Amino acid sequence: MPRISGELGPLERSVMEFIWDDGGEVTVRDVLVGLKGKALAYTTLMTVLDRLQHKKLLSRRRVGRAYAYRQAVSREEYLAGLMGSVLASSDDRRMALLGFVRSVDEDDLAELRRMIRTVERERKRTSP
Repeated sequence: MPRISGELGPLERSVMEFIWDDGGEVTVRDVLVGLKGKALAYTTLMTVLDRLQHKKLLSRRRVGRAYAYRQAVSREEYLAGLMGSVLASSDDRRMALLGFVRSVDEDDLAELRRMIRTVERERKRTSP
């Protein structure tokens, strides 16, 4: 799992949501157009995309004088990394997990049970 470097600020989150939803390669101009309704400067978005690339959430390649960006981490990988960071920062992982489990509704609990069974089966298949 990729190492997640910090939480996202509101603008970083909007940019990443746009890129995750797009699923392809984007330029600063694409993001500027895609985030319609937000009055943003081109240079502000350049800075945000550069920061996200340094956080290892985006990869980039040179296209002429500009860069094209692509997700380096999926939305699911990012969220799993955040959850892992929360657990790692807790003095009591059990209590952190218990607090999370108590906070979810019955449908999510049922889904968690299904996921746990799936992971247990996968681990049995791959263990020596």
